[in-house]
Amino acid sequence: MSNVALSGAEFKAQMRAGQPKMGLFVNSHSSTVAEQLAHTGYDWLLVDSQHGPMGFEKLSAMLCAISSGGAKSLVRVAGYHDRGGMQQSLDLGADGVLVPYINTAAEAREAVSCCRYPMQGTRSVYFPQRSTNKAGLLGYVGKANENIIVALQVETADCIKNIDEIAAVPGVDILFLGQNDLCMSMGLYEKYEFPHMYTSPELMEATNKLVAAAQKNNVTLGLFLFGTSRVPEFLEKGFSLISVGNDLHHILTQAGGYISDMETTSVTKGRAWKRRPTALL
Repeated sequence: MSNVALSGAEFKAQMRAGQPKMGLFVNSHSSTVAEQLAHTGYDWLLVDSQHGPMGFEKLSAMLCAISSGGAKSLVRVAGYHDRGGMQQSLDLGADGVLVPYINTAAEAREAVSCCRYPMQGTRSVYFPQRSTNKAGLLGYVGKANENIIVALQVETADCIKNIDEIAAVPGVDILFLGQNDLCMSMGLYEKYEFPHMYTSPELMEATNKLVAAAQKNNVTLGLFLFGTSRVPEFLEKGFSLISVGNDLHHILTQAGGYISDMETTSVTKGRAWKRRPTALL
């Protein structure tokens, strides 16, 4: 197996050709956890600075840790308005960003602009910094516009309404489906009992509209799932960048497995043990 890292352009080309890239969100502000997960074989890890408690210094350490394991690194920023977050993430060596809460083509264009150097965008050039260390200033900047991964999160009813225009914005690499927020935005949590909103005809129709727009514009499809049970379903739909949860979810599910085993084993030995009451497991 080759240890030569794929360029961002190669990574994106493989997804467009249909090769799945499996990954995980990282919500703990732990470079140690990020490093270990980067060595597990996941194709990519996303540092979730939208919902995780990491500042730029911690983000810097986490991106170094992910790089050491050879996984591609993404950062979820605060939104299309978060120029500082996108600048810092990319300067610190992230391979790309995920921009949440996109509603219009104008917002999509602003997000792309922050991630691309002129003349394709308005990203600021600086040297020296981690992103330029390996190839130098010209070596990095000259290839950055084709290597940086720009993913936009599809998680609102307005985004679905405007998805044809959003998908057609030049420089959009990935449209990333966020089912939880989309269901909330569409009022499906009020209409359906959990978890039936995820298999509702309304969400299916919205997803099909997203898939059609992405395929028309040769944009990769991505999404967030909790667990692996629906991965085959979305592979069949054409999704290539798939997250199967986050680091904290992995910890909880693995812990839940151990706890269930101990509850069963202790009963067989006549010394029954039960877990403490908790809403998490």
